[in-house]
Parts: sequence; structure tokens; C-alpha cells
Amino acid sequence: MRGFPVLRMPEDYAASGRRAVRVTLAAAAGFYLFRYGLGQPVAATYALFSAVAVGGLSHIPGSGRQRAATVTRALPVCWLLVAIGTYLSVRTWCAVVGMLLIGFALAFAAVGGPRPAGAAPGLQLLYILPSFPPYDPGSLAERLIGTTTGLMLFVLVETLVLGEPSPPSYRERAAAAALTAAGTSARLSTPPYALTADDLRAAQHSGEELRPLTVPEAERPAGPAVRDRALTDTGLAIRTLLNRLALLPSPPPSPPGPEIVSVLTAVTGLAADTAACLRGGPSPTTSYADLAAARARLSALSADSTASADGGHPASTATRESSATLLRRHAAVLEIADAALTMGPAAALAVHGRRAAVTAAPGRFWYASLRGPSLWWYRIRGHAGQGSVFFQNAVRLALALTAARLVAGVDTLPHGFWAMLATLTLTRTTVDETWSTMRTALTGTFAGALVTAAVLVLVGADTVWYAVALPLWMLFAFTVGPVKGIGWAQGLFTVLVALVFAQLAPPTWHLAEVRMLDVLIGSAIGAVLGLLAWPRGAHDELRRTVADLLRRAAEIVVATSATVAGGPSADDSVPSRPSVVPGHRSLQHAVVLAESAYAQYQSEPTPFGGKGRRAAPRQVDWQASLIAGHHALWGSERLAEPPRHRMGRVAAASVDALGERVAGRMLLVSASLDPGDDTPTASLRPFDPALTELATEPPDAPRLYYATVSWLNALLHDLSRIARVEGASADPGSHPPRG
Repeated sequence: MRGFPVLRMPEDYAASGRRAVRVTLAAAAGFYLFRYGLGQPVAATYALFSAVAVGGLSHIPGSGRQRAATVTRALPVCWLLVAIGTYLSVRTWCAVVGMLLIGFALAFAAVGGPRPAGAAPGLQLLYILPSFPPYDPGSLAERLIGTTTGLMLFVLVETLVLGEPSPPSYRERAAAAALTAAGTSARLSTPPYALTADDLRAAQHSGEELRPLTVPEAERPAGPAVRDRALTDTGLAIRTLLNRLALLPSPPPSPPGPEIVSVLTAVTGLAADTAACLRGGPSPTTSYADLAAARARLSALSADSTASADGGHPASTATRESSATLLRRHAAVLEIADAALTMGPAAALAVHGRRAAVTAAPGRFWYASLRGPSLWWYRIRGHAGQGSVFFQNAVRLALALTAARLVAGVDTLPHGFWAMLATLTLTRTTVDETWSTMRTALTGTFAGALVTAAVLVLVGADTVWYAVALPLWMLFAFTVGPVKGIGWAQGLFTVLVALVFAQLAPPTWHLAEVRMLDVLIGSAIGAVLGLLAWPRGAHDELRRTVADLLRRAAEIVVATSATVAGGPSADDSVPSRPSVVPGHRSLQHAVVLAESAYAQYQSEPTPFGGKGRRAAPRQVDWQASLIAGHHALWGSERLAEPPRHRMGRVAAASVDALGERVAGRMLLVSASLDPGDDTPTASLRPFDPALTELATEPPDAPRLYYATVSWLNALLHDLSRIARVEGASADPGSHPPRG
């Protein structure tokens, strides 16, 4: 429900102007070809509005060639929409039911990623256009010819006219970050075995380059297909690897052992091979095997580095402290290896798909063996409920368009198409934003209607004048409207449609009156539906989904801690079969819903408080909660694998206590965020992430203990970021960037 895309900075006039030139060329060429060259006004109308739909109303991300490719793939869908709209328009009830079903389907297609989401408004318009008089199924061929011509002209000008440089792809960004990780790991494996301040800044910058907010929409791997999912996992793995490398504890005065150096050297090789793979090279098979072998040697050494519950000789305090330092470093290096061992197969899947030669642990890439329809089904099923903002938006818009179609059909509203177009472009995801947009749009439409009436009265039926003015006004409207905002866009578009229809039928000043009435009706319907259907958009939904995510993460923490403390089980005789902690799939689903709500939240303004004042932003770092969900998933998968040795009684009790405490704090933060919970918001307070149990090191603690403590400590750090310090600077999640 983007409506006309709004560019917010004055320097965007150049980009808006280039886009306006392309849309004007495609729309005007098709319109004049059929209207004056071939004498086919129906085809002329469809050629013009098809180009305007995909070029002006849609917001397909990417360069001109990327937009052209998206429109080309959508061409069969456009034919189907025009045909269905033509045949269902004969009866009002058929058109209304069709609008409900197709309107929902097109809006819900946003689950497929930025490109389907950006194209959806234009596709809606292509179904709306044939849903109004004249009800003439016999003109379907002419309508399809006009639609096809308009779309292909758009594809042509997007490809050839005023081309734009394509930004670096996500794969290129990931490759650059992998090379940074390779350099960072290489420095840690050679004297002085430490990173400089420049190294740390480079690692942080490379990780930031992979954050979704810093990646152009067209380059984000947000689709349900194998390659998109794998590329997402590649980015997460590289970011985790860079973070783990930056946090690696300093080595003792003596150089690290050969096993640690061997792991870090293998990480360097795998990261370099991963970068080459992401740039089109082969799968990193050899370097993956080298790292897996080096990790196994270090893990075996770490497991034997301290006495276990099954035996061992008493050690002095100094020996225990030295052993604890060594085991903490072993645990940190093994976490680095695990992140790299996830990165390699993910990159191979992202580039080579199911033909990738590298395989990871079972269950890590569950989607690798599934076909496209199955993956789409999982994505759709995961969002088919009112907990998904994609579902909420689709229901809200489909009901609004259906109501507008019903009013237009029952009342035989003149130019009811404009009422539905107003509903489509002015309905927003929050009621505050819808009302604000409605007021601005009506003001702009009223000004445009006055200009339209004056032009129609002064010019009269001089078709030549309208034909000359149309492309000039179109160029001006599509340049200024997106930059100046929705009021200007609606006012300029009001004059634009008058210039079009004045060439199709004898014009009168009543055309401006009808346009004003239609926009008023369409925007009012959108406002009423926005008030009734999830009026606060993603603001409350984000709190609810994050609270649910933290509750499920708390369950994972408790279950994982119990599994780690419980030692080997009957299934441990099969080394290749990992233990699976219950609740992984539900936590994955919760992370997906929270991420989609967060993405929409960043596009919405802060909700208004009483008397029109903006509500004070909550000091919540929403992204930290999403990172906590990922950390809970990845750490649980790693730690739940069957251990080689049973953990001692004291260490097991300590892990259990730590898990309970971390889970308890997760539940406290969850309760403070849930909008349906009665817990006072004061419970969301900043706290010291250190727990007293973390300072206690049991004398019988094996490497697995320190790995678990490291994981729980990272989760506590995430929780400490979720609750911001009172009086601190505004949270970036509460004031999302614009534009």
C-alpha cells in the first residue's frame, strides 16, 4: 500500500526526472499510436494506463534493466488480470467478489519479496481498469493489445533510455565481507595474534554493509527460493563470523597452540574460497573439509584439556585458572569455526543451488532439498494468519477495494475507477497516516480540480491543445509529484487524467467535479477500513511478535541448557545424528514474523498520542531482539549436538542455573513488550548483563561448559540492548530512517 512512491530529498529531483522521462515516453507513445495513428481509443487507454501502472504507481526496486525484467516476467499475469476483470465486470456481484479475491492475492504477494511487493499496486490497477464501463467483453482483444504495447514500451525505455548504474549486489557485498573476514582471521593466526583498531573498524563496517537496512531493496535476498534463503544465511553467517573474530579473547603471553592456529588458518582459507564462490567460482569443498578436520582436532583437544566427572587428578588453583583461560579461548575459536562452516555451504547453495558440492550438518539448510512450489507454500503458510503484517495489509486493502467497487457499482458512480484508484493509492498501514494522507490528498485534488475546471472551460473541445499539453504535463507531474508529496501528486494527476479523457470524449467542467467526488469517496473508504482493520499498523504487531519471539527463545534456552547439562544420551552412539531441541521450528517462524513486522515498522511514522501530539518513542532496540532470536537458534543447534563426555555435577548445575536465569530475563522483557499483557511497562528497565553465576567457574568444567556460557552471555548482551538506558539518545529502531 505504497501509493505513489514519495522521494523525500531535493536532490532526488534528478532521479525522479529520469523516471518521469521514461514513463512519459512509454505512456505517450502507446496512447498516440492507438488514439491518432490507428483510431483505437480503447487500446490507447490501456496502453497509457499500463505504462503508468508499472512506471508511476508501482515502486519496483532496482535499476532500469531490473525493473524491465520484473515487468517482462509479470506480463502473463497482466493478461490474466485484464481478461478476468473484463469478464467479471458484467455483473456487480461478480466484480465485487473478484475484487476481494484478486485484491487480497495481489497484496499478499508481498511475502515474495520487494519486487512482487513493489509491482502489486500496478497489477491492482490493471485489474481495476477493465472492471468499469463500458462492460464489453468483445473488446478484450483490443484491451490486451493496448496492455501489451504499453508494457513492452515501458520495458524498452527502461532498458535503453537514461540507464542507471546498478548498485553492488548482495552477493558482491557478501564476497567483500568474506574477504574482510579472511584478512581478520589471517591476522589472528599470525604474530602478534591480535587485531588493530583499523581491523576492528573494517570488520564492523563489512558487517554493517550486510544489514538489510543498508542494502537497496532490489538487492535484498528476501524471496522464498533456495538461492535467496541461502544468500540470507550467508549474510548472517558472515556477520556472525566477523563479530566472533572481533571478540576473540586475547591470547596468553605464550603463543596460541598449533590446533588454534590451524583452525584460524583454515577459516582464512574457507573465507577466501567463499568470496571466490560468491563471485561465480566453484564451491569451497576443499577448504570446508580442511576446516572441519581442524575443528575436530581442536574439539578433541579441548575435551581432554580438563578433568571430567568420570575421573581426573586434583589440580592446583593456578592450573585450573590456566585451564579455564585456555578453554574459554577454545570455545571462542570453535564458535568462529562453526560460523565459517555455516558460511561456506550457504554461499555454495546461494550460487549453485541444489548442485552445490558442499554439504552441511543435517537440518542446517532444511530448504536445500525442496522445490520452488514447496518453498512458496512454506512462505505463504507461515504468513497466513493475523499475526503477519503481510496478511493484515492484504486483508485491509482487499476489503477497502471491495467496498469501493461495491459503492461504485451499486450507485453507478461516474468514473468509479477513480474512486478505486484513490482507495488504492491513499490507504496506509496505520489510521493516523491514512487520515493525514487523506487530508493532504483532498487538498491537492481540490486544487487540481479547480485547475482542471478552468482549463476545460477555457480550452473547450480543442483536442489538439490537449494532445500537445499531455506529454508536457505528464513529464512535470511525474517529476514533481514524487518529490513534493501526495498532495502535489494527487493534484497534478487530477489534471493529467482530465487531459487524457478530454481526448477520448467531449469534455465538460463537470469532469473536475466528478474527480473530486471520486477521490473523496475512495479516500473515505480507505480511512474507515484503516480504522477498523489493525489501525496501528505494525507498531503493536511488532511488540507482540517480539514478545512471542522472546518467549519461544526462553523455552529454547531452558531446553538447550538441560540438554547440555544432561550429558550423553542413548542417541549419542550415532555421531551424525544431532540432538534436536523442541521448539526450533516455532522459533524460526516467530523470527520471520518479527522481521516482517520490523521491516514495515520502519516505514511507518511514530503513532500520535493525545491531542495530536506524537507519542514518546519507547526506548527499545528492536533489532537487538531479532539478533537475540537468531543467536538463540544458532547457538542451540550447535550446543545440542551430543557431547563426547558427561559434564560434571557442579558444572551441570551451573549451566542449568544460568539457563534458567537468562530465560527468566527473556520472559521479563517479553512481558513488558506484549501490548496485551498486564505487566507494567516499568518492568522494562536497563540492567547489568553480568550475572553472578558467570563469574563462578566450576573446577570440573569442560570446554562445553565455556561454550554454553559464551552463548548465554551473548544472549544477555542482546537483552541489555533491548532495554535502553533511561534518558539515553533516541533508539534508532524508534526513529527509522526515511526515504
